[in-house]
This record gives sequence, C-alpha cells and structure tokens, in this order.
Amino acid sequence: MGFGGRFADSLVVDQLDKLSVSFLVDDLEIRRGGVAANMSFGLGRLGLRPVLVGAAGEDFAGYRSWLERHGVDCDHVRISESKHTARFVCTTDTTGAQFASFYPGAMSEARLLELAPIVAKVGAPAYVLIGADDPDGMLRHTEECRQRGYPFIADPSQQLAFAEGGVIRDLIDGATILFSNEYESAMIEQKTGWSGAEVLDRVGTQVTTLGAEGVRILRAGEEPIELHAARGVTAVEPTGVGDAFRAGYLAAAAWGLGLERSAQVGCVLAAYVVETVGTQEYSFTSEQFLGRLEDSYGAEAAADVAPHLARLA
Repeated sequence: MGFGGRFADSLVVDQLDKLSVSFLVDDLEIRRGGVAANMSFGLGRLGLRPVLVGAAGEDFAGYRSWLERHGVDCDHVRISESKHTARFVCTTDTTGAQFASFYPGAMSEARLLELAPIVAKVGAPAYVLIGADDPDGMLRHTEECRQRGYPFIADPSQQLAFAEGGVIRDLIDGATILFSNEYESAMIEQKTGWSGAEVLDRVGTQVTTLGAEGVRILRAGEEPIELHAARGVTAVEPTGVGDAFRAGYLAAAAWGLGLERSAQVGCVLAAYVVETVGTQEYSFTSEQFLGRLEDSYGAEAAADVAPHLARLA
C-alpha cells in the first residue's frame, strides 16, 4: 500500500509508548511471492516442472492455479485447516519509510512435511532446495536429505538474521550448493565462526550474488568464476531478483550445462525480474531470452542454451 503523506507527520516522539495511528492509503497492490513459489515459477517459465513443497492456507487456491498454469507441480503443498497462507503486508510513504508486518501463518506447518513420500511419487530429486521457511521445517528437511542421500541446496537467506550459529551450521553443512548474497555470505561466516575457506570445505559449490556486479562461484581447490550481470538492464524493482537468478541457475544445471553457463542463464532471468514490478510478472519468448543471453555473454552461450528452450513459446 502507498500512503500519500509522511508517517513522521503523524508521530509524536514523546508519545510513542501510546502509539495508535491510522493512515488512509492511496493504492493497494497484491503481488504473488514466497521464495519457493518465485523460484518454481522461474523454473516453470524455462520449461522445467519443479515440485513445490511447503504449507499454505485454504486461500492458496487461486495462487495454485496460477503456478500450475506455469508448469509448477503443487500436488505436495500442505493445506492448513486453521491458518492462512503466509504474507507480507507493507505500507510505504512518500519518503520511502515503511510500516510492515509478516504473518507466517501456515508456514509453521512446513515442519510436518516429510520428503520421502513425495520422492516416492515424483522420483529421485536432482536436488532439494531448502529455502527460507519455518526454521524447524528447514532443519528437518536438511537432516532428512542427509539421511536419505538427497542432494540438497542450502539457501537460508532471510532466516539468517534470526538464526544462531549452530542452526546455520546445521543448514549448510554438506550442501551441494550454498546460495547467498554478499552480505549474507559475511553473516554466515560471522555467525558460524567459520572462515570463508572453512565454509567452502563444507559445501560443494558456493554461489554468491553481487547485485549489479554479477555473481561469484567458488569451489574448493579451483579458480573462482566471476561473472558480470546481464547487460542492458533497466532496473525498476529488485524484489525477487535473487529468486529468479536461482531458478535460471538451477534450470541450466538441470540441463547439464556448466557453472558459468548456469550463472549466465540465472543472470538473464534475473534481469527480467528487476525490470518489472512484482516477482512473477515477467514473460519472454525463447528468441527474446536467447537474444539477451547472446548480447550479454556471446553467441556460444546462446547456442549452448538454445536446444533447451526450443519448446518455449
């Protein structure tokens, strides 16, 4: 929501302990979101069929239809009998100041989900990405992946600010890939007490996004891969950009392409998101996507990706 004035004009500093204010907002925009849904949408747009695992409320029906129309398997989303789907509600004034609330709701029931019955139905996973979710659910799913031998990707993102070092160590130790941005990478080292080299010893690949500067990929004993962001980007709104990068990266990995190509596909998909308002409002044809890929990373990159996008509109 957008408020046409300034919150500061309605606040009395020496009365904040009695705060009770109301703002008449000018507009209301309802956007789809959630890190898992954003990534799944991106994978679906690139022609894959990801399996979404999480917990939502009965109000998920419309969102489910949207995701399923875009190639996402939602058959294994748990529907709570008592709680609404998690949501973030935010009001922003003309100065950019915000009042915001996050309601976890049904997300707390993610801890009740077991992966093995899902795998029995859909087949062995290429990977299980464990993103920001109910903390107990994240720990349960990480441990189940270790016990059952499912390759897992650690992407704790927003939960890093609230988790203690021991929890973070449990979430990332043994991951096939660790995703984070540069700030989160520093937070992981600070909270776990591990150096950068020690983190790298515990994961197969560490992928760190650097915003407009691109991405850095590290593997123990190998030279770093540093890649610039996609070119010709007109940034509008950054929400969901990291999720789109992950979707593109993992799609290319699923196609059997290397680390550099995976990052390039991720950067191009991220460019579409940063140029739109909303995390799932973008669209493209295979020709458009390949054109951006070639403009940013060359004809060889586009040629390697082209066979995998052949069936897109």
